[in-house]
Amino acid sequence: MTNAGAGALFDTVLTDALLADGSRVSIGITAGRIAAIDAVLPAGREQLSVGGSLVLPGLVDAHVHLDKSLIGDAWQPHRAGRSATFSVMERVAIEAEILGRAAPVEQRAASLVELAIAHGTTHLRSHVDIDPVTALKSLHAVLTVRERYKDAVSIQIVAFPQRGLTSCPGTLALMDAAMREGADLVGGLDPSGVDHDVDGQLDAVFGLAQRHDAGIDIHLHDPAAEGLAELDEIARRTQSAGMAGRVNVSHAYALGMVPKGDAQRTAERLADAGVSILTNAPGNHAYPSVLLLREAGVTVIAGNDNIRDAWWPYGDADMLERAMLIGYGSGFLTDDELGIAFDLATHSAARALGLDDYGVRVGAHADLIVVPSRNVAEAVVARPVRSHVFKAGRLVAGHGKYLGR
Repeated sequence: MTNAGAGALFDTVLTDALLADGSRVSIGITAGRIAAIDAVLPAGREQLSVGGSLVLPGLVDAHVHLDKSLIGDAWQPHRAGRSATFSVMERVAIEAEILGRAAPVEQRAASLVELAIAHGTTHLRSHVDIDPVTALKSLHAVLTVRERYKDAVSIQIVAFPQRGLTSCPGTLALMDAAMREGADLVGGLDPSGVDHDVDGQLDAVFGLAQRHDAGIDIHLHDPAAEGLAELDEIARRTQSAGMAGRVNVSHAYALGMVPKGDAQRTAERLADAGVSILTNAPGNHAYPSVLLLREAGVTVIAGNDNIRDAWWPYGDADMLERAMLIGYGSGFLTDDELGIAFDLATHSAARALGLDDYGVRVGAHADLIVVPSRNVAEAVVARPVRSHVFKAGRLVAGHGKYLGR
């Protein structure tokens, strides 16, 4: 950046910026917000030419597990389960053994947050385990990390009852305590497959959410017709509770495991209720059709989910890469389709997370990334290093490196 002197109209002006619509502009930033976008602007106190690079809104990772990742610790070879079929609780047991020997949560979570920032994530939602084994220790560690990096990334926390909510004694009280101590949303997990009590778990989840005036984000791996029935029930309860726009279901594998007509009917119920669906497009599992859901009016969003942990060894916290994987797995080829994949990690995710004043527009928070690409489709396919990452107008990362506080 160059210094343009005192008395300038803007704190920072980005010049020669390429927008998603193809226009070349200057972007004026004042007090952490975009104050002006025009072909030419007066000088700011700081000037930065981005050389015709694409300026996009900061990326949104709508589902990650900061307390689970082993980034920042020694490499851990993946341990396969004993059963041939996917078992959540078997994987939980393996995870407990691995994390019992891992570096402290705060250290690992901080390493992952810095990597996410370097890749241009300016907002993320993290699920944090709440159970009688860890109690609130992981929550307190992630709360500390959230405070430490609050000027570089916004973090929402979901209290996540991974060992079960109604079937694991003491968890419900701990979830209530977690909401009082700083968690933002109430989580759940496979009401049928884990708690074997759909009504009981959903009573508890929606009850906690209403008690604390909080949103909901439920993991749902339960398959086919079983999972579809649970989605229908979540939609019904969301409508009944007047919680449109405040409930998300993560994964919802069932929608990708049933005939199209069945998925279509449930998608319409979810849209009517205002329930969003998150996918990370797992490579080894059926997942919902992004286009089917969007055509039905469902808000579909993206997240990295587990990153280099006991669940799988992949991931580097890059939401452009996640958009590419979603596009690849969905058979997206055209620029418009690649733009949809990008939307899952930006505008749609921001809407589902309740992020106000988001985007590259006047009045929005100046959470921006600079990408050396000619358009959004190329950015998704090529995933170039982000040359600049701004949070509230402040440069927090550049050329793939977190710049510190």
